Amino acid sequence: MPVHLLTDKLIFPAPHLAEEDGLLAIGGDLSVERLLLAYCNGIFPWFNDDELIQWWSPDPRFVLFPNEIKISKSMKQLLKRNAFEFTTNKAFEQVIDNCKTINRGGGNGTWITDDMKAAYIQLHQLGYAHSAEAWKDGKLVGGLYGIRLRKIFFGESMFSKVSNASKYAFIKYVQQLQEDGVELIDCQVYTEHLESLGAGMIDRDDFLRMVKELME
Repeated sequence: MPVHLLTDKLIFPAPHLAEEDGLLAIGGDLSVERLLLAYCNGIFPWFNDDELIQWWSPDPRFVLFPNEIKISKSMKQLLKRNAFEFTTNKAFEQVIDNCKTINRGGGNGTWITDDMKAAYIQLHQLGYAHSAEAWKDGKLVGGLYGIRLRKIFFGESMFSKVSNASKYAFIKYVQQLQEDGVELIDCQVYTEHLESLGAGMIDRDDFLRMVKELME
């Protein structure tokens, strides 16, 4: 199945037309309007600096239902004694910078290009993109960012400079999102880290149906 080439027109092909690996389309831009349209249709951008913009809608989809989050005994102890200071939207640009530059091994982590960073900072300024932070002794040591649309949080990236900092921020933020009425967290693609916290795979059709329902 051929990959679709986007034009200036604000439109995406149907997600079920994606390649087996989830690649749906290339090209277009990172405007606020296109990014929001993508998320509303279960599509997200993911590409390297030397590539055209790539748009993905994988099947199955990796998600977390907030009420199913798994908290280990060791993490419960950290939460109980407030091992980190937790904040939201206090250091969005610092969070995305750390996600961009943190060494993940194997060369991963460089997909947050300068253009991507600028686009998500703009989304943050408009109230769509949010960050959650973990601090230790006044220093940012972990965090995550993503897009919040109605009852869905679309997670983008997370980082940790000390053990358990990103898990701490993630758990605290999921609990806060649940209190705010969020019913679905999109984790996009599989990671062992998020699987340990309760995330799992669902069919893309089920994911898209939930996105439509939770956007209403």
